[in-house]
Amino acid sequence: MDERTMEVQAREAILTLAARLRRGGWRLAVAESCTGGLLGHWITQVPGSSAYFLGGVIAYANALKCELLGVPQATLERYGAVSGPTAAAMAQGIRRRTGAEIGLAITGIAGPGGGTPQKPVGTVYLAVAIGSTTWVWHESDDTGSRAANKARSALAALQHLLRVL
Repeated sequence: MDERTMEVQAREAILTLAARLRRGGWRLAVAESCTGGLLGHWITQVPGSSAYFLGGVIAYANALKCELLGVPQATLERYGAVSGPTAAAMAQGIRRRTGAEIGLAITGIAGPGGGTPQKPVGTVYLAVAIGSTTWVWHESDDTGSRAANKARSALAALQHLLRVL
């Protein structure tokens, strides 16, 4: 799927998400790493998003994941920045930090470099936190460019959040 198609699908997902968030009276905040703010950008492309979107943090460096999102250093040391436990901590951290009812997090390897045999380029972990409950997903697809990997990750985050809601 090309980037333009993913953007169109993302807009449709965001419109559905906006209606659900408004209906539930919920507010969303995002914590992004490998997507570099793309998810927040897409969400704010919809007029009126300030009614349900509080904002986000782009925590690319591990130090910011710890300082701004409360990811325990021990989690990063044991599992790495690209892991389910880190994504879960990011989602809970952004939720707590902003007071949002829902935290959504993405961490991964966009490429073209940075991958390992255990965590190849295209590996991404996504997490949704609502209250004390956190859902985590792992996806991997190394068939695209850096931009395509970022778009695919942001779209997957939206789709998983919609499934939870």
